[in-house]
Amino acid sequence: MCRWLAYSGSPVLLDTVLYRPEHSLINQSLHARMGVETTNGDGFGIGWYSEHGDGSPAVFRDIGPAWNNRNLRELAAHVSSRLFFAHVRASTGSAIQQTNCHPFRHGRWLWMHNGAITDFNRLQRDLCMAVDPALFPCIEGSTDSEVMFYLAVTFGLDQDVPGAVARMAGLVERLGKEHGVDDPLQMTIAVSDGQKVWAFRYSSQGKSRSLFYSSRADTVRELYPELPYLRKVSDDTRLVVSEPLGDLPGVWNELPEASYVVLPTGEEEEEYLPFIPEPP
Repeated sequence: MCRWLAYSGSPVLLDTVLYRPEHSLINQSLHARMGVETTNGDGFGIGWYSEHGDGSPAVFRDIGPAWNNRNLRELAAHVSSRLFFAHVRASTGSAIQQTNCHPFRHGRWLWMHNGAITDFNRLQRDLCMAVDPALFPCIEGSTDSEVMFYLAVTFGLDQDVPGAVARMAGLVERLGKEHGVDDPLQMTIAVSDGQKVWAFRYSSQGKSRSLFYSSRADTVRELYPELPYLRKVSDDTRLVVSEPLGDLPGVWNELPEASYVVLPTGEEEEEYLPFIPEPP
């Protein structure tokens, strides 16, 4: 499957997070420790919000492996952002093409996913028929991940992010049952509107892929005052990752099974909440 990260906080060069940590996402693209596959070389993508843009994110995606892409390294060393997504892909069967690389974008929204809809080819038609007809032309690729995204948009992502994702998951599970598919859904998902990041961990089987969020930067600063990077970022700087970027105790917190977390802004504390699929 895939590895991904979401960053929210003080503006930083993408290179600071993508390349420099001990077990960076670029390292994970070749040497993942917790994924189903060790290598995630079936494409990559980054999406970021600019301080000077119109609110919609920029996206750069390619079909080659992230570990040797010179354009990604060049871009990451010069682009700074306060909120960005990055994803390295291991295909679960859909084609290796640019339109199948994450993150996906619609308006101000970014979306990325690790996991799969089991027997997606059996459920695909019914799932696609549930997408708002006005949104259907926006689907460019052939992945289950993109269909999940546009189902969430259809089910009210603009008004209620957790509710929209729950209704999407509920539809997948209902159709899976109707088609005789056991344990149809496996997902860790990140979604953002450019202000906050929502991260979800769920599977029908109750054995979800790994997902971690970092402690607040001020907490980590107290634990490791010698780290120069932490002196430059705001207290609320946070990450959500498929697997930790390093081994420092006290930095990484595993998101519980069947739950979601919202990366806060300002002085808010993070809170993880139960995630329960709903009938759409």
